[in-house]
Amino acid sequence: MNEPVFPPLLTGHPVQGGEDPFERAQAMAALGCDAGTVVYSVQADRLRVAIVLAPEVSLQDAMAMLPLCAVGFQNALGALAPPEVAVHLGWDGLICVNGAKCGRFKTAASTADPDATPDWLIVGWDLALLQTSDAPGETPDVTALYDEGCADVSPTQLVESWSRHMLTWLNRWQDEGNAPLHAEWMGLLRGVGEPIGDQGVFLGTDERFGMLIRSGAETHLRPLTYLLETA
Repeated sequence: MNEPVFPPLLTGHPVQGGEDPFERAQAMAALGCDAGTVVYSVQADRLRVAIVLAPEVSLQDAMAMLPLCAVGFQNALGALAPPEVAVHLGWDGLICVNGAKCGRFKTAASTADPDATPDWLIVGWDLALLQTSDAPGETPDVTALYDEGCADVSPTQLVESWSRHMLTWLNRWQDEGNAPLHAEWMGLLRGVGEPIGDQGVFLGTDERFGMLIRSGAETHLRPLTYLLETA
């Protein structure tokens, strides 16, 4: 496999075997690696990527990097996949291809304090390329990229395309704030207007991408920091 070629400002760091790029990125960030380090693992059945970011804003504002990286992914796969392939996103980081779960985004930071500026923030994603279950028909809501007409999308191409789209959105976010990203993300978000278990109805998101849940006469806000993985 050819290694991905990253745009300037980003540096690729492949990991081998079963090592988790998300965990490796956290360890590298804690030791002070450069922002823009992209740790990735390409296996026959899955693609995993994590990027180290060094925000200059509070954690609650820096959490915009989660939807930003997810929108970059949707744009990247949308550009590479056949036109009939639909890619949608879940508020909780879910990646859906043609309506079925295909992967997810997750995030970690050096602090859980929403008002503090984190030393580092990691956004990682994990995508199924091939289904490994013996009876995939038993889980119709779970899929893999190559089962959805995307066998010609190479993992290397996808990582390269994601890194470019993500940087484009990052530049736009720095210039224009959350509004353009919010508009793009809301157009890709699944589940709006639908119940979330017995918690209430998912109304949409606030300007900081927090989930608005309507329960009876009350509306509750679930901030994006709710999704932080604990180190």
